[in-house]
Amino acid sequence: MKAIWYDRQGPAGEVLQFGELPTPQPGPGEVRVRLHASAVNPADANRRGGRMHGMEFPRIVPNSDGAGVVDAVGSGVDAGMLGSRVWLYFGQRGRAYGTAAQYICLPYELTAPLPEHMDFTQGACLGIPGMTAYCSLFLRGPIEGKTVLVTGGAGAVGHYAVQLAKWGGARVLATVSSPRKAAHAKRAGADEVIDYTAPDAAVSILSATGGRGVDHIVDVDAGCNLRLCLQVAANHANWVSYAIGPDPDAAFPLAGLIRKNLSLHGLYLSGLPFEVRRVAQQGIARWLDEVPQAIHTVDRVFELRDTATAHLVVEERGKLGTVVVTCDS
Repeated sequence: MKAIWYDRQGPAGEVLQFGELPTPQPGPGEVRVRLHASAVNPADANRRGGRMHGMEFPRIVPNSDGAGVVDAVGSGVDAGMLGSRVWLYFGQRGRAYGTAAQYICLPYELTAPLPEHMDFTQGACLGIPGMTAYCSLFLRGPIEGKTVLVTGGAGAVGHYAVQLAKWGGARVLATVSSPRKAAHAKRAGADEVIDYTAPDAAVSILSATGGRGVDHIVDVDAGCNLRLCLQVAANHANWVSYAIGPDPDAAFPLAGLIRKNLSLHGLYLSGLPFEVRRVAQQGIARWLDEVPQAIHTVDRVFELRDTATAHLVVEERGKLGTVVVTCDS
């Protein structure tokens, strides 16, 4: 099969190689997916660059999310899955070969049906961002009738969180850093969009809630957004943070947390029990069925051989949406 791989970590243009690797065969409990699209998330670029982990395997095919068609099943897997269109996540978590290839073998539980109204590039976008957004919103109970704040509402997770929160019956506020990103969050359904770089951002959020504050926060970076979130959280609010930015050891003012009776939750998708992640997959399936017009923003599409360029685009941090690699060539 055609694939991209690296044998050492470093800059994308120096370490990513394109060529032929043996086509994998599914083991017990696994399916093989003929991939049509592979998404490049920031974590994929960070792993390749050595900013998250060392080399977990001697040779690694990068990227964890993708979409394609099941073309083989291992023992213990329902043969009815053959020919199924699926989206998948965690392709390169705990295994050497991710989705930057024509084929991948992985546990069937890491796949989910891809609706016919979605193409493979859209399906590749779902993966970890969609799962993270769903879990950040619904693991603490229903959000119907609540006010939800999504920080980074134009990011891959944030954009899904805005849409899913609206589907869940919430009023949604989103923070962004530019007019372009504000328009993107508005398209997702945000009721109010606030520029978090403005000195009066907290005042604007509180004004939008009649001074009450927000009931639930989906937060892209607790360290950077610490002061803002404490200011705008309502009494008894849930605050879920799913990523760490440049200040992972930020001092936390516990008094503010206690006085407002806040619940602060870290969310690391890999650490959630499979049963919880299965509930998220099922919830996303309902959303896709009920909201076929859901937005899956593809920033740019590259051919498989150009995966290094795709990684560079992600690292430049100017994208709006998901960078996708097609796996057909």
